[in-house]
Amino acid sequence: MSNMRLKDIPSFIRTIDPNDIMFDFMGSEAQNCLKSSAIIFNTFDELEHEVLEAIVAKFPRIYTLGPLNLLGRHVPESHFSSLRSSLWKEDTNCIEWLNQREPKSVVYVNYGSVTVMSDYHLKEFAWGLANSKHPFLWIVRPDVVMGESAVLPEEFFEEVKDRGFITSWCPQDRVLSHGSVGVFLTHCGWNSTLESISGGLPVICWPFFAEQQTNCRFACSRWGIGVEVNPNVYRDDVAALVKEMMGGENGKKMKKKALEWREKAHVATDVGGSSYNNFDRFIEEVRSISVSRQA
Repeated sequence: MSNMRLKDIPSFIRTIDPNDIMFDFMGSEAQNCLKSSAIIFNTFDELEHEVLEAIVAKFPRIYTLGPLNLLGRHVPESHFSSLRSSLWKEDTNCIEWLNQREPKSVVYVNYGSVTVMSDYHLKEFAWGLANSKHPFLWIVRPDVVMGESAVLPEEFFEEVKDRGFITSWCPQDRVLSHGSVGVFLTHCGWNSTLESISGGLPVICWPFFAEQQTNCRFACSRWGIGVEVNPNVYRDDVAALVKEMMGGENGKKMKKKALEWREKAHVATDVGGSSYNNFDRFIEEVRSISVSRQA
């Protein structure tokens, strides 16, 4: 990974604790991967070709099958389509709300299923969204504030009553592919990052931990689809970034770039694309192993 700063390296690697459990666990898992028959990556070749080439040089038996959410569109309709990966109950009313908004007018905000923040950060994000004057769909989990319930002031709800929709969870894949959504304010988890690319949306990044800082760096500097929120979170900065991404010149450039990546992701997962072909190759490999063991 070229042009990386210390702050861009995953948090569990930057530890200075000689007995850090996560560091030791991730290190042992990386070594176990090299002992495996193959490694599957939820990515596509063009998105991370430099990193993938470096991995192949050490371990050639890899399969890039992503974005899996796009590859899944080839699965025939069945009862399996009702299965969801969400850890929280989804509120589908937000889709009806999105249906009533103008194209590319809504800011979608979701920090993922495990990220937490302080009450101060929550309120700064709230007033940043309110002061941007743009419609927004905001996912506020009950446990998003560390050690307490998420409570927003009444005056905030009064300010945004005609242009804000707040709920505890949603069908994110449907939201990110909805025509009314114009930008995604995200914690930069890998699933959210890939789903945003699949939907052709630029991102406003607020990485929290693990590999999210690395994903943020790639989104902002390598792929050209994102900007980063100050880690301390100030309402004026949040409002300014939203305004720029929704209507500024840099925002327009990033939206164009995001659409280019969307097209590349669709090509990779379409019939004959790299991820599609890799999936076929992987299935044939599994079949050949099964046959050889039966023999």
